[in-house]
Amino acid sequence: MPIGFVLISTAPAKEHQVYNELSKIKEIVELHPLFGEYDLIAKIEAKDLDELGKIVVEKIRAIDGVADTKTLTGTKF
Repeated sequence: MPIGFVLISTAPAKEHQVYNELSKIKEIVELHPLFGEYDLIAKIEAKDLDELGKIVVEKIRAIDGVADTKTLTGTKF
């Protein structure tokens, strides 16, 4: 099961709104506010990499107030 970490930048003053919308996405298993270059980080669990991409594009980037994302995929050693 692929794991993705999505770094999310929001429009000014939209952090809380975006956080609340992200909280409704069932594939997001962790969500944390950040200070710095990005405003939020979301940990996603998906059945495969295609689903992971769809979640980012169709669910996360579609939220009003999301300005930019950077997705990092996890692996096992």
